Amino acid sequence: MAMSTSVPRMLSLGRAELTLLGRNKMALYVSLLMPVFMVWAMRRAIGQFDLDKAGMSVNEVALTGAFGYILLFAVYQNLVSAYVTRREELVLKRLRTGETGDAEILTGTALPSVAVALAQCVLLVVAGVSWLDLRAVERPDLMAVGILLGLAMSIALAAVTTSWAKTVESAQLVTSPLMLISVMGSGLMVPLEVMPDTVASICELLPLTPVVQLVRGGWLGGMDAHDAVGAIITGIAWTIIAGYSTHRWFRWEPRR
Repeated sequence: MAMSTSVPRMLSLGRAELTLLGRNKMALYVSLLMPVFMVWAMRRAIGQFDLDKAGMSVNEVALTGAFGYILLFAVYQNLVSAYVTRREELVLKRLRTGETGDAEILTGTALPSVAVALAQCVLLVVAGVSWLDLRAVERPDLMAVGILLGLAMSIALAAVTTSWAKTVESAQLVTSPLMLISVMGSGLMVPLEVMPDTVASICELLPLTPVVQLVRGGWLGGMDAHDAVGAIITGIAWTIIAGYSTHRWFRWEPRR
């Protein structure tokens, strides 16, 4: 019974948020165009690394890393702005006075970003296989797990990040550290295989790294069960930590 009423409430919130996203041209452009721009901008830089050690081509690194850009821009950054804006407008506070639960509010607000991200992921695979002559996806199961884990983690990380944003204007600033660290260290641009062993071991523990590893291993193959389980455990651990932190520190109304 609870599920039958929870889903319509989340879908209703999602529809309202989708309408607001369509009206916010800047947020829409960031969600749709920034991942594409980042792949184009980083592709030339990727070619400067010795990819023979990683056993991948420039296109393979760029397109599999693009999933990380989608999560960062279409989900994480966009949701931080959305949560902070709704908080400052007292929308979140008003929603909590009704029957809608906390998890329903956060999930419903995230639905449009999730839908945009999933559509971009599908288009990325189609474009890679059809136009750039990449191999077909070898392990769809690993890729699906990586994408779903990345979506859940990005939502949780976005929610906890809002606790450091006092205003809507500062929402973009508080996302910068995680985004920069992820771009440089999670394998989006530089595969872990070409990094020094010590650096690679540290970067394996970053939040987005297991997601990129699972997506890359799912598309290109070559990921054994041990590595897959390790990546899944790391990703789940980060999601749980972010979820607990959200429960502990997420603010539902503006600071006074």
